[in-house]
Amino acid sequence: MNRSLPEPPSFLLAAHCDLNGIFRGKRVRAAGAEKVLKAGIRMPMSSIGVDIWGTDVLGNALFDRGDLDGIVEPTGRGPIPLSWTETPALLLPMWMRLESGAPFFGDPRRVLADVASRFAARGLTPVVATELEFYLVDPNEARARPLTPLPEAHEGAGDTIYCLQELANVGPFLDDVYAMAEACGVAVDAAISESGPGQYEFNLVHGPDLLRVADDTVFFKQIVKNVARRHGLAASFMAKPYANHSGSGLHVHFSLLDGEGRNVFDDGTPAGTDLMRHAVAGLLEAMHDSTLIFAPHRNSSRRLRPGTLAPTTAAWGYENRTAAVRIPGGPNPARRIEHRVSGADANPYLVLAAILAAALDGIEAGIAPPAPTQGNVYKAAGRAIPPDWRQAIETFETSELMARLFPADFITMFATCKRQELAVFEAEISELEYRSYLHSV
Repeated sequence: MNRSLPEPPSFLLAAHCDLNGIFRGKRVRAAGAEKVLKAGIRMPMSSIGVDIWGTDVLGNALFDRGDLDGIVEPTGRGPIPLSWTETPALLLPMWMRLESGAPFFGDPRRVLADVASRFAARGLTPVVATELEFYLVDPNEARARPLTPLPEAHEGAGDTIYCLQELANVGPFLDDVYAMAEACGVAVDAAISESGPGQYEFNLVHGPDLLRVADDTVFFKQIVKNVARRHGLAASFMAKPYANHSGSGLHVHFSLLDGEGRNVFDDGTPAGTDLMRHAVAGLLEAMHDSTLIFAPHRNSSRRLRPGTLAPTTAAWGYENRTAAVRIPGGPNPARRIEHRVSGADANPYLVLAAILAAALDGIEAGIAPPAPTQGNVYKAAGRAIPPDWRQAIETFETSELMARLFPADFITMFATCKRQELAVFEAEISELEYRSYLHSV
């Protein structure tokens, strides 16, 4: 892999991030890059709300307005050496506004920026870090196939977690991920092998710039995919590619600083402050109705099953990895909340927006959470996280709480997009249905 910054770039990829976390934009010749940097480009607002296959979402209110253009302009990050080809190129991160200059709240980055502004108005700064899990798979297989399958006796088990040999096996790949991340200005911390065959996790460095943390998480997914491709591999952030192995999550850690730079979750004890517990209560209160953001795809809910260290109920606990919301141990000044619901397939902008909007709602309401759960949460009572995609869509779309936390344009666009995707899956007759019924009934 060439670790140097391409000079000079042949073209610029000017792109925004759609509701599914996929880059969409235009290829601009290098000669026209300066114009794009200054004035942006015009793109249909509906381009942000297309479904997972890139198809226009019918029934979207944007078409009733004539499918108007929005103005896609640079986020301020500047071009980064993140390209999809071997030809020298740069990616210019963009986001969308209305012709009037107002934010377009169908843009997931705008949704997160709105949440960030609410914290700023209260004199609070979220300090956030993300953890991303993924699988390395055979790029020539239509179905997920491990590169080195576990022996039959170990199917469904996992002795690969934290295995140093597993890391050594993909050492050149990991080295190039770190190198490309550094070239892109993405701060990456530790990497570990996870419990699934060919499954790995990277921790991104925490920071007080909420939008930058989300940007870095989106960029990092593309970095991993690009580097994997150059090594003859494929990287998958699918939530549950194997029925018998662990799913891949996007865990979020956050604390809050006041105007003096003090962690408002820290009271000098492992218990944390009342304000921290108000934030936890907000997270639990919103979890059921916001599940669609954390599990947005047909495959996503397969990960949220008992016994997988992925949550199934809205519960919290201290140092409890079976809980949806965990308060990690460690030094008191670093007291923080870990949110463990989201899959790696979710849109990082929306995940952070949903978590932090819910936490702030709990803080402002001053509500208290139930008692923390000890031991195995799967055996404890608690409001269930919707296990069904249709239920998650309907709940999100009609929730009064979601209407309070998110802009109406975003709720409509996201729910409409997901309903269209659901309809496509429901129209497909699966291979299992044919095997079960074609010759038997």
